[in-house]
Amino acid sequence: MTERRLGIIMHGVTGRMGTNQHLVRSILAIRDAGGVVLGNGDRVMPEPVLVGRSADKLAALAAAHGVARWTTDLGEVLGDAGLSVFFDAGSTQMRSELLHRAIDAGKHVYCEKPVAASLDDALSVWRRAQGAGVKHGVVQDKLWLPGIVKLNGLLDDGFFGRVLSVRGEFGYWVFEGDDRPAQRPSWNYRREDGGGIVLDMLPHWHYVLENLFGEIRAVNALAKTHIPERWDEAGARYAVTADDSVYATFQIAGDVVAHFNCSWAVRVRRDDLLTIQVDGTHGSAVAGLRECRKQAREDTPVPMWNPDVASEIDYFDDWSAVPDTAETENAFKAQWQAYIRHVCEDAPFPWDLEAGARGVQLAALGLRSSAERRWIDIPELDTN
Repeated sequence: MTERRLGIIMHGVTGRMGTNQHLVRSILAIRDAGGVVLGNGDRVMPEPVLVGRSADKLAALAAAHGVARWTTDLGEVLGDAGLSVFFDAGSTQMRSELLHRAIDAGKHVYCEKPVAASLDDALSVWRRAQGAGVKHGVVQDKLWLPGIVKLNGLLDDGFFGRVLSVRGEFGYWVFEGDDRPAQRPSWNYRREDGGGIVLDMLPHWHYVLENLFGEIRAVNALAKTHIPERWDEAGARYAVTADDSVYATFQIAGDVVAHFNCSWAVRVRRDDLLTIQVDGTHGSAVAGLRECRKQAREDTPVPMWNPDVASEIDYFDDWSAVPDTAETENAFKAQWQAYIRHVCEDAPFPWDLEAGARGVQLAALGLRSSAERRWIDIPELDTN
C-alpha cells in the first residue's frame, strides 16, 4: 500500500458553508480518517491550501484547524505544480473566471453550484475543461443526504409502482438584518452580484430530479421578491434586486409532474427545511434531510370530505419510517471522496461541469418562464 499526496487549492472557504462542509467535515475529516482508499489499496491524503482575499480570516482558519499553508496570492498556488486540484466555494459572480484560470494552469477543478451566473459562462468553462483534458466536477450534495438516499432506495425497489408526482418544499425565514442578523450574505439578494433563489436552488432541483426521476423536459416558474428591502453586514439598508422565492413546476420524462416551492420568506411547519413527497400508484413517501417515511397502498386511509366535524384520521399516522440500511457519511464528504477517486484512479464521476451547466440552464429558463408567464421547453445543450 502506498500513501499518495493530493494538493488541493481551496478558494472561498472562509464562509460558513465552505468552512464547515468542505474544509472541516470533508477534507479535514478525510485527512483525519487516513485518506481515501483507492481500488488498488493505495491511500490518497488530501493536503489543503487555503486561498482568499482576507489574510486575517485565512490565518485564523488555518490556525484553528491545523492547515499548514494559506495565501492571498492565487497566482502563486496556481503556478505550483505540486497542487493538482482547484476548488471554489466563493461567490457565483467570480466563479467562471476563477475556473478558467485554474483550467488554464492545468488544474483539475471542482466547484460549488451554480457553476456560473449565466449559461454562456457555464458552457464556456465546460468547453475549456474538456479541451484541456482536466477532470472536473460540481458539488451536488443533496444526492448523498440520508433522506434522499432512502428515497432513492424506494425508487430502486419499485415501491412506488408508477411514479405520478413529486412535491418539494424548501426554505425558511431569513431575517431582514435590521433587528436580527440575516442568516445569508447580502449578495444573495442582489442580482447584479449573482444572487437570487432561482439561480441558487433550481440547479439543486435539477440534479435531484434528473438523477432520481428522469430528464426534465419543460419548466413553468414564478419568481417573486417578497421582501423588497434588507440590511447588509454593515447595517446599511439596501434594495433587494433578486428573487427571494420561486414556485416552479417541471414536466419530467415518463409523464411525471414535479413542483417545488422555494422561499427565504416562509416560516417552517413541516418535517424539515427540505421535504420531498413522491406519490405513486402503489405508495407514497416523504423524505427530509435525514429521515424518510413511506405509506403503502394497503396502509392508505380512506378520507371523506366533511368540514363540519373533526377528522377521525390523524394524517401523520400510518406512515412508517424507512430504516437506515447503512451508515451514511456527511453528504459533502461522500462526494469529495468520489471526486478524489475520479482524479486519482479515473473512477466514474457523472456530476461534472456539463451537469452543472444543465442546472444553470434550468435556472435561466425558469427566470425566462417567470418573465414571460409561460411554459418553456428545455432544449439540448449546445456542445459546439
